[in-house]
Amino acid sequence: MSKESCKVRIEYFASLREEAGVAEEEIRTSAATAEELFDELRERHGFTLDRTALKLVVNEEFTDWSQEVKEGDTIVFIPPVAGG
Repeated sequence: MSKESCKVRIEYFASLREEAGVAEEEIRTSAATAEELFDELRERHGFTLDRTALKLVVNEEFTDWSQEVKEGDTIVFIPPVAGG
């Protein structure tokens, strides 16, 4: 049985924002987990970073890649950022 699709808001930073061409977007997805969602988005936008290099925030809380994706979630993928 496949998961019913839900609408989520995605925010991108640094290199992911450049590769996606947008800072944020709302999408419908049937991904069950954040891991599946990132794989879907990597295919769509051609992301070059592996998810193991990213931090994941769902609804303003750091979490892991097994996090369930639910209607109305705000999901942020944070790549490594150089700074000083």
